[in-house]
Amino acid sequence: MPTALVNGINLYYELHGPQDAEVLVLSNGIMMSTASWGFQTAELAKHMRVLLYDCRGMWKSDHPKGPYSMEQHADDLKGLLDALGIRQAHIGGISYGSEISMLFAIRYPQYTRSLIVMDGVSEIHPLLKGQTYPWLMAAKNNDPELLLRTSYHLNFAEEWIRANQTFIDNSVARYAEIDMAALAELMKAFYNLDFTGQLSQIKVPTLLIVGEGDLIKGREYAEIIASRIPQTEFAIIPQAGHAVCLEKPAMVNTLLIGFVKKHMSVPE
Repeated sequence: MPTALVNGINLYYELHGPQDAEVLVLSNGIMMSTASWGFQTAELAKHMRVLLYDCRGMWKSDHPKGPYSMEQHADDLKGLLDALGIRQAHIGGISYGSEISMLFAIRYPQYTRSLIVMDGVSEIHPLLKGQTYPWLMAAKNNDPELLLRTSYHLNFAEEWIRANQTFIDNSVARYAEIDMAALAELMKAFYNLDFTGQLSQIKVPTLLIVGEGDLIKGREYAEIIASRIPQTEFAIIPQAGHAVCLEKPAMVNTLLIGFVKKHMSVPE
């Protein structure tokens, strides 16, 4: 299992695609793992080098005692790139991972060739905190079924839920594998997020992707981000909820490939 020692902890990572290609980093959503990019990895790896990893507190990486912070995650990503000898990359992620990506672009602009933000926020409004606070309660009570039942209807569009009810019902076992104490620390780090005022520091080309039916981190937040980052493209995925990489993978893959290719150092 490939790991890199970064800031005193071991981070699990995967590299896919040609060794000499430009690198696209994809950071996970809060309950995701590297396996959650299964609909993206093979297709993207035909065109670029894809770096997937679990940040601290997630799945195969170390789960040190908290508190965690989003800035710490950004610093960990920088350390991972250094450990792998990657001096610049296209930096992207979804939800929690997109927020790490934005902070990374702010803190380490010299490492950032372009930025991809899928269903992310730069500040937290009361409704979002209220919608997700039951996840923190479930984590604190070590209750995977409560975590599932209070999250899936916010993460997926109704059409997807109708078509995938068996998958949802069978997901309690997968949620039971989550380190609930670490998830609670990830949630606390998320609630401290507030960097809208720093977004204007991001000068690289940026792609914003948001699901048309995202109930928790929807268009309202994307428009805040778009208004403050100068070089922004904005794509709305129709008939999709929050988990766009799972719900509409072909559309997401097309957007990612086109955007990264356009902003490669030597375009194809």
